[in-house]
Amino acid sequence: MSRARSRAFFALILALVAVALIFLSLGGYLDFAEGAILRPLAGIQGWFSARFAAIRDLLTAPRDVATLRARIAELEAENALLEQEIIGLREQVTETGILAALLDFARSQPESRYLAGRVIGRDVSPFLRSIWIGVGSDDGVSHGMPVVTNQGLVGRVVEIFPTVSRVQLITDPQSKVNVRLQDSRAEGSLEAELSGELHVEMISQEKTINLDELVLTSGLGGNYPSDIPIGQVLSIHKRDYELFQEATVQSSVDFFNLEIVLVITSFRPLPIGDTSR
Repeated sequence: MSRARSRAFFALILALVAVALIFLSLGGYLDFAEGAILRPLAGIQGWFSARFAAIRDLLTAPRDVATLRARIAELEAENALLEQEIIGLREQVTETGILAALLDFARSQPESRYLAGRVIGRDVSPFLRSIWIGVGSDDGVSHGMPVVTNQGLVGRVVEIFPTVSRVQLITDPQSKVNVRLQDSRAEGSLEAELSGELHVEMISQEKTINLDELVLTSGLGGNYPSDIPIGQVLSIHKRDYELFQEATVQSSVDFFNLEIVLVITSFRPLPIGDTSR
């Protein structure tokens, strides 16, 4: 009985102490004691938490790095694909602009029929200046047909295959074009040097030529239609003791950036004179 009474008495004391602590805590009398006890415990808990996080990161880092690298590779692939799409869209816009300009030119010349051809190759040796276009005899292209852009005269077809043709440029040393200067009405022969520089030769000394005067095909000789723009007079070479004067011409066509050209399919050159003209 004495042992049972001792246990009951001890339990009663614990209950009274607990109640007393509760009242003291509610009254704020134990804040200092709680702070003194909890601060060291919080520091110990923080230390263990930091060490646990470091161990966890060490164990999971290789997998995270591999995942990150895979994601970077995926994003780089997506970026490359987007760049290719942007390049393709820019090319489409450029081609659309070229075709629109060529269409406007064709509409301004309703008396002629045109066939568009893409430039697929170039010959740029000092003795041969020509381009290859992706249309040929299967498309109705014939020998001698003039080739133009919306800027002016490019040359003429000199070699034909079923699906491709070679176009001799007016900058080829073997090319000759009969021309007329628009304002002075002077006539001459357009020829090219090995450098590609264009000159109008055989101009009468009686004609007064002006700088920037427009040079057009004359239609003489039957190898080109008349009134196709070629370029403008850049300089004039005239000496009183010579029979003729000469003019240097700046072509209106950018031969280095030709992408699409027009073949005048409605024109048939006359089979007279020198066939190289």
